[in-house]
Amino acid sequence: MIEQTLTVSELKGNTAWLISEQKPACEGCNGKCGSQVFSKLFGTHKKAFPLSISQKLSVGQKVKLALDDSKVVQHALWVYLLPLIMAFIGMFSALLLFSLSEPGQIGFAAFFAFLGFLVAKKKGQSLKHEVKVIKIYPISLPVTQIDGD
Repeated sequence: MIEQTLTVSELKGNTAWLISEQKPACEGCNGKCGSQVFSKLFGTHKKAFPLSISQKLSVGQKVKLALDDSKVVQHALWVYLLPLIMAFIGMFSALLLFSLSEPGQIGFAAFFAFLGFLVAKKKGQSLKHEVKVIKIYPISLPVTQIDGD
């Protein structure tokens, strides 16, 4: 299970919009490692995550969510592995079936990788991630660490 504590930023009906705080990867290197550099470069954009909730929430309240690891791995296999496998199929079919030269093989590989990407995108949209609410924290807790987060 992947767990993350998020903050309620907006409420619209039964939908709560949640945002996560950027956490540095570690505090030990004072921002000199690659993880810290990437966090500083790309971590400024906060994306809101909509979640339908039946409980009463307030803006600023913390919610801990969990996501099943197996769905993440399955989704990653579709997104990353399928286009790569399709590229190899395209390259080898161009070589073995059509006896094309290297530029032709590269073109077939790129075309088949694109087809694999389209299939993975379609399949990725059909995969549903089951996000479970583990805990809803009271609004009175301080904004400091909660359960080791």
